[in-house]
Amino acid sequence: MFTAVTTKLQVQILSASYINPKTEVTVMTLTPEIAKYWETYLVQHPEAADKFDSAWAFGDNPRLADELLDLVLRGIKTGTAQNYDLLEAQGLPLPFAGGLSILLDSTGQPRGIIETTKVEIVPFAEVTAEFAYSEGEDDRSLESWRHEHEVFFTRELQREGKSFDPNMRVICETFRLVHTNHNL
Repeated sequence: MFTAVTTKLQVQILSASYINPKTEVTVMTLTPEIAKYWETYLVQHPEAADKFDSAWAFGDNPRLADELLDLVLRGIKTGTAQNYDLLEAQGLPLPFAGGLSILLDSTGQPRGIIETTKVEIVPFAEVTAEFAYSEGEDDRSLESWRHEHEVFFTRELQREGKSFDPNMRVICETFRLVHTNHNL
């Protein structure tokens, strides 16, 4: 089951919890498939044990989740944006540099792991052309990014009874793909 969370769909109702061994804090509840994928990754990369951030799918619908995931897996998409205020209102942690996230497809299957390399919080109107290009969407221009993300953020904000503001804070997360799940 998915629920829209900023520009990411977040997994809920699942059976195994992942506890960050460094902080001993439960980071998130994982499906058996996601937990198995993470544990398999840790066998090869034990140094990653305290870097788990989250497991999520892009967008707010299955089509968008799979389209954006495909861009990551093809090496085109290396950035994503989230609405800071919605993330904060939902009590979710910010992504962090060095954090590892499991990317899910629209069915909740783990497809890859990304490492966050940079996180910046900027007003929507100040997102750069470089960051827009990193998102890998449409023609990769800043104009296209602004149009598509205004539409997305408007839709997302309307669900919360709010309206779009070009001064809203945006989390600009840059990442690199570090592992692809070839077992699907």
